[in-house]
Amino acid sequence: MPTKLMLVFVGFDFIFAACGGLLMGFSVMSEQNQRADPTLDNVAQNLLLGQCPLTAGVVNSIFIFVTFLLSLPALFLPHNRGWLRAQGWLVVFCATFTLGLGLSVWVETLQTRRRLEGIWGRESTLIQSLLQQKFDCCGYLNETSPPFVIDNTCKNALVAAQKGGCIGPFSAFANTYLDRIFTAAFGIVGIDVILVLCVAMVLKYRQEQERYRHIDEKNGMGGL
Repeated sequence: MPTKLMLVFVGFDFIFAACGGLLMGFSVMSEQNQRADPTLDNVAQNLLLGQCPLTAGVVNSIFIFVTFLLSLPALFLPHNRGWLRAQGWLVVFCATFTLGLGLSVWVETLQTRRRLEGIWGRESTLIQSLLQQKFDCCGYLNETSPPFVIDNTCKNALVAAQKGGCIGPFSAFANTYLDRIFTAAFGIVGIDVILVLCVAMVLKYRQEQERYRHIDEKNGMGGL
């Protein structure tokens, strides 16, 4: 009969694997979306995702899956501690990896306005026009810096001057969107930390069980 400790450990082990699946799915889908034709719905997200470490996210998820697979022997070998130790160190590695990804995205939010200006300047007039339509604005800083793109939103200089630049709404959108990404990464790190604690408790429990067996064997009870 499994103990409550083992049930909790197994539960968080599968949650850990599910986090790897979410990370893999998000990274792969984001890379696919970036290759799609730009539209009003995806233009801003795709520009921001282009600044995120998506390939590193795929690599991280692979490490998570490998760690989960290596944890299975620990579940089916109730007296073994070697597999548990290996899993514990690998979970620490995965947590550090994920934390690094989250911090890299968080750093992006600290320099949003400066980075977005460079991104805006590198994009084609089509992308700039889509951004203007999405955020109902003209130009980045204002209608002249850089010059706005003439489209249905910014039909002329007078309209462009009234609407103002995109720096405000675009930056606000970017901060909100990136906040969700790095918050999710930090949440995965939290799951990793709990799993490491579970591994440590299971190791302690098995160590005590081993000590009791040795005591019973010395007392002639055959390790029962």
